[in-house]
Amino acid sequence: MAVLEEIRNRPWLLMGIIAVAMLAFVVNPDSLQKLFGAKPGVFGKVNGDEITKEDFDDQLFILQQQAQQQGRPTKGLEEQAWQLAVQSKLIEQQFNKMGLKLTDEMFWNQLQYDPMFAQNQENFDAKGNFKIQEIKKQVEELKGTNAEMYNNWLKTRKAIEYRMMARQVFANVSTGITVSKKEAEEMMRQRDQLADIDFVKVDYDAYAQKNPVKVTTQDLADYIKKHPIMFKRDASRNLGLVYFPAAPSAEDDAATQKEINKLFSKGSEMSGGKESFQNTTNDSMFVALNSDMPFNPTYFSAAQLPAEIKDKVAGASVGTTWGPYKEQNFYVVSKLLDKKPSDSTLSRHILVSYKGNQAGADVTRTKEEAKKLADSIGAVVKADPSKFTEFLKYSSDPGSAAQGGSVGWTTPATPFVPEFLHFLATNGKGATGVVETQFGYHIINIEDKKSGSMTYKVANLVKTIKPSDKTENEVYTKATKFIQQVQGKSFNEFANLAKKNNYQFSNPKEVGRFQGQIPGLGTDKDEEVIAWAFNRKRSKGDTDIFTVDGTGDRIVAFLNGIQDAGTADPEAVRDQIEPIVKNKIIAKQITEKINAAKATNLDQLAKQFAVTKQSAQVNLLSPQVAGAMEPKVAGAAFGVAKGKLSNPVEGMTGVYVVMKKSETMNKQPGDVKQVIQSIQGQNSQQFGQLFLKSLQDNATIKDYRIQIYNQQTTQQ
Repeated sequence: MAVLEEIRNRPWLLMGIIAVAMLAFVVNPDSLQKLFGAKPGVFGKVNGDEITKEDFDDQLFILQQQAQQQGRPTKGLEEQAWQLAVQSKLIEQQFNKMGLKLTDEMFWNQLQYDPMFAQNQENFDAKGNFKIQEIKKQVEELKGTNAEMYNNWLKTRKAIEYRMMARQVFANVSTGITVSKKEAEEMMRQRDQLADIDFVKVDYDAYAQKNPVKVTTQDLADYIKKHPIMFKRDASRNLGLVYFPAAPSAEDDAATQKEINKLFSKGSEMSGGKESFQNTTNDSMFVALNSDMPFNPTYFSAAQLPAEIKDKVAGASVGTTWGPYKEQNFYVVSKLLDKKPSDSTLSRHILVSYKGNQAGADVTRTKEEAKKLADSIGAVVKADPSKFTEFLKYSSDPGSAAQGGSVGWTTPATPFVPEFLHFLATNGKGATGVVETQFGYHIINIEDKKSGSMTYKVANLVKTIKPSDKTENEVYTKATKFIQQVQGKSFNEFANLAKKNNYQFSNPKEVGRFQGQIPGLGTDKDEEVIAWAFNRKRSKGDTDIFTVDGTGDRIVAFLNGIQDAGTADPEAVRDQIEPIVKNKIIAKQITEKINAAKATNLDQLAKQFAVTKQSAQVNLLSPQVAGAMEPKVAGAAFGVAKGKLSNPVEGMTGVYVVMKKSETMNKQPGDVKQVIQSIQGQNSQQFGQLFLKSLQDNATIKDYRIQIYNQQTTQQ
């Protein structure tokens, strides 16, 4: 995130997916990740059109880059990428059915309205004109200088094109969304009309306390059958999981504290007890050899330091030590090595690359030629900094070149390559020099410097409080004993034994193949557990044990159900729909009793069910009755004749019988034209999402990912 905050690059690239890639000629390459593969294949079909691996990888790449820029995890985005690939294909199909066409000219004309560009004012000049020619030029520069970044732009463009197609599709279809005068007048009537009623309510929960109801699997299945689209599901697995954490014991904690105390004051074994953290003259080497975390030479603000020392460093002298103190699951001792104001540096650079280095993909010059050119440019710029921009044409970093070579304001904490940072730290405003990095030769010019708040360089000797071999063996023994006890047993026996022993038990009922993490678990082993559950060799009732890398934690998994793509398994969604189904069963019983009573007034029904007759004023558009939203009850109030009892009404919270006493009109402000505009606005707002859902619900979608992953597993 510091990179994105500090480096002012092309604004439209910062908004897009290739912001990180555009900084690749300055940023330390160790922080960049390769996010996608290149094996061919078809991952699925939407109405017969293929979703290729490239389609899927493009969507995943976009999501991962966006997540990386926003500081979110880049794992577990596969399912979201699949959904985006499906939706993009549906939009494209609808776009083509309408006979629409997205030309190159239309793309560039509409680009200014895409959120990626429209939300950044730097893409517009002082008069509000979109800098289309400038952006086109930048894309052309990418095409000729860096194939990888240009390929990333093509991925970005494809995502933008889908959004453009979606806007056109929705705009064309939404033109048919109209509201008639009669519709508006009816809406106004319903808004203004009030009914005064008496009613009797038999509450579901109160009834169930006296008349317990059991919801069977068949009851759930019958409900699902009536709502097939609502319960359309991808393949999933029902899992039973028991988690055995290898938490350090009190003995382990004491051993870690003893170890760090020894290193702090008595000396390390490597030095024969002569060199300790207190007396060492080479703090970075001592930390490197003895700490569980590497030495960090960065200067931090006091607020960024551990809570134990952040309020103490300001008044401390260099060499002061603190600790040992506990920080989460670590013991730490700290030493103040230096303090200084934080300098921010505004700089620009020209990168002269050569054939064979990381930035020289399309460069033919040799390393010797590159150095000669860089030294020559450096000498000219050093003598006359105003000539800097004349040499930007030689730069192999088109991203910074488009900004006059600027890499923006940086601090020592900015993750640039060390050589670049060293030059900035050791030179003042106006300095120009040639610096070599793995990307080539940088002609760096420091434009400005300013001092900030005090920063501190601290050496931290860290020891992780880990479970000992003894502790891990105890956990392993416990987990192994448990899995032996449940071999061949039912899921209920598995669950009951776990609960009896107070083990950490969970039962995620609809685990998807590509969801990444398992609810209630959340370990680095989740993906492996999911892959195991979806292996074609698995059968219901299978169990296995997994070890979480680096922790000694154990997971015992029980495969409780295999749900293929199609309609949801009733038991898998029991928690979701059981309350609804239960209320429907209760409603049926109550209704039968009301009908059998043949009551002629509400007092008789109130007495029969031991409830109180109540009164309320209801409205069709705001159907609140006694604190509950009851649209069916409001409907019955306006549908029944005055002074007559309604039929039993199956409400949200109980069964009602209503008697209407009177109707009145409470005229609200607003004319027909205003109501028409309001309804049209609401309908248009809801349209896009509902239209896309309708396309997806009615599409023939084939998902081959599970088969492909199973084949890959078999081949490994």
